[in-house]
Amino acid sequence: MTSVACGIDIGGSGIKGARVDLDTGEFIGDRIRIETPQPSTPDAVAEVCKQLLDGLGISEHVPVGIAFPAPIVHGTIPFIANLDDSWAGVNLNELMLQHLGRPVTALNDADAAGLAEVAFGAAKGVAGTVIVTTLGTGIGSAIIVDGTLVPNTELGHLEIDGYDAEKRASSGQKELQDLSWKKWAKRLQRYYSHVEMLFSPDLFVVGGGVSKKHEKFLPRLDLKTPIVPAQLLNTAGIVGAAYQASREQHD
Repeated sequence: MTSVACGIDIGGSGIKGARVDLDTGEFIGDRIRIETPQPSTPDAVAEVCKQLLDGLGISEHVPVGIAFPAPIVHGTIPFIANLDDSWAGVNLNELMLQHLGRPVTALNDADAAGLAEVAFGAAKGVAGTVIVTTLGTGIGSAIIVDGTLVPNTELGHLEIDGYDAEKRASSGQKELQDLSWKKWAKRLQRYYSHVEMLFSPDLFVVGGGVSKKHEKFLPRLDLKTPIVPAQLLNTAGIVGAAYQASREQHD
């Protein structure tokens, strides 16, 4: 693995990039953020990625990874929720090659965050199956087995008790429905015990902004599997994308 890579995290409101030290998982220098263009078409977003690489001074030898807010199946985006509809069916790798003149490694943003936690964060050194969930507007998920990612899992969309899980248990729903920590923890208990039954993981890692208040809800959960807060938080998408890009270039 190279010791430096670049990660770009594409979101609905901002596109962020940084150089990452792959020995520590920390940024080298400052993170750059540019507003997501409106409309957020593939060409417009790719041009912002080019601006980021130029602004960071990324040479052609530095691997570049891109965390993207949708599933990515063999480079292609099957459907999209947070960006312009014209992304559906686009091959992200080919698009970036066209605009950046270099290959990139593209992966789902929850998968990137999961890899970052396994490589540098709360799940570092944990063998077996690690499930990383991000509690936000919805529920993002990543499954990593002995360091290998199982891509594009959508565990937020499991149907539990007749509901799409994230419509009951996301932190967005906690806010919308003004749930107490105790009531919300009951819904999380139902969710995590179901996922535990399906996968028998060795560790759960819980990310998303609400994980900063983990002491309010994680101790209320009764699971066989250890469950811990994420450590990388806002840097996880960039760090995980950079890490995976370096691994793929090395392979």
